[in-house]
Amino acid sequence: MITTPITPALVRGAVELETTPRGLRPHRLPGWVRTRFPDPQLMSAEGQPSGVRLALTTTSEILAVVVHPSRVVYRGADRPRGSVDLVVDGKLLESDELTGGDYVEVDMPTGAATPFEGPSHTSVFRLPAGEKVVEIWLPHNESVELVELRSDAPVAPHSSGKPVWLHHGSSISHGSNAATPAQIWPVVAAQLGGVELQNLGLGGSALVDPFTAQVMRDTPADLISVKLGINVVNMDSMRLRAFVPAVHGFLDTIREGHPETPLVLISPIFCGIHEDTPGPGAFDPTSFGTDQVRFVATGSPEGVAAGQLTLRVIREALASLVERRAEDTNLYFLDGLSLYGADDAVEHPLPDALHPDSATHQLIGERFAKYAFTGEGPFTAALEGTCQPRQIY
Repeated sequence: MITTPITPALVRGAVELETTPRGLRPHRLPGWVRTRFPDPQLMSAEGQPSGVRLALTTTSEILAVVVHPSRVVYRGADRPRGSVDLVVDGKLLESDELTGGDYVEVDMPTGAATPFEGPSHTSVFRLPAGEKVVEIWLPHNESVELVELRSDAPVAPHSSGKPVWLHHGSSISHGSNAATPAQIWPVVAAQLGGVELQNLGLGGSALVDPFTAQVMRDTPADLISVKLGINVVNMDSMRLRAFVPAVHGFLDTIREGHPETPLVLISPIFCGIHEDTPGPGAFDPTSFGTDQVRFVATGSPEGVAAGQLTLRVIREALASLVERRAEDTNLYFLDGLSLYGADDAVEHPLPDALHPDSATHQLIGERFAKYAFTGEGPFTAALEGTCQPRQIY
């Protein structure tokens, strides 16, 4: 077997790679953000490599990838482990569930946290014969250090040359409740659209933060989308008066670096607990110890009159905001209900009352791809002459 050092040239979708004693740790936010605002939730989210993958070409028929996982475990809530996905020539062939690694166990009622250490994990994949493009998608829900890459033939970095789609959103864009990293909705949409994903879906952290807009401003991208709303509601972090100007400022910052790039502003998908009830959101204590911990809204609908936000209020505000920026002919509004609405919630209920499962991620990804990448979609013109989107049925 040949051991190949994992270098930045092999990694796609990360903003930075931190050198550690074991290897490389992917980050989705740069060091200056992590230094200025080391919020634990944000640090956890940006360190989970959602959308990050190794990309290479090889004739190898055996590939072994060694990673060292880190995660948070909530006592009484049995959450699935992360996975490493094998994609060959654009097709998902295998998912390998992680074992070992380090973790911190949190007692939800008390907040007490206990650390544990474990061994690294090795994913061994058998590959089809011949030369091919191999992508190893890293777990979307656990942090990892990239330790080692082994193969029975040489590997070389692969650059697709495809347009880059930069997307920002909440835990839904991050991939919460999807089974594996290649099954989160932005990956589904990117594969169908024939583009390369840079995912800034940050669980619990799509809060119209100025530094996120600055990162997007400074990140090369051919296509951009921003999905806002659910975190602002379930953290009860803003009132309507502050939210609308903050979104204007967020878009203004992105436009400093991408003045004419197609930009889609997406409102929240349907979430029954917060449609007409403000946050804060919370764990439902009656679900502790069950097979599925669920979320509840703890606010009161009466708070809307005082400026508290619900998903319904946010959808109306974002639609109006885009209308008032009519001079920006490359700015588009997408109602999140067209991706997942009340009728969909009957057929595909949110398992924890907040996050979609894998089947629903697939549905959302297909619908976004059909909207954005086909016909007269907002990304279609920008893609002409660069790639051909796949037909979506």
